[in-house]
Amino acid sequence: MNKLETRELIRRWIEAENHEKLMYFISLNPEGGNYTLKQKEYAIEKAKSIGVRATSRLLRLPRRTIQRWLMSKEITVKRCPDWVNDWAYWRRRRREKFMFFR
Repeated sequence: MNKLETRELIRRWIEAENHEKLMYFISLNPEGGNYTLKQKEYAIEKAKSIGVRATSRLLRLPRRTIQRWLMSKEITVKRCPDWVNDWAYWRRRRREKFMFFR
């Protein structure tokens, strides 16, 4: 198996896992309509672990809805994970280094 096939396999595995999580979220309220308490709790737990934007994409919910649920429980979730700031810092440093050589 070459590198591209491996990447495709990993991508499909992640998509299948995400689809499974979405189906679980939908199964918590089979009739549809308003969101149940179980659905809200599931979305809040996901938002705590992976963030609001990722949860919004995963569960196909509006971001503001998840934020409203978090605010009602008085839970604060960081806008982005800690590693993003480190990554941005080192990216900026690399760019500055290469700008020197131009």
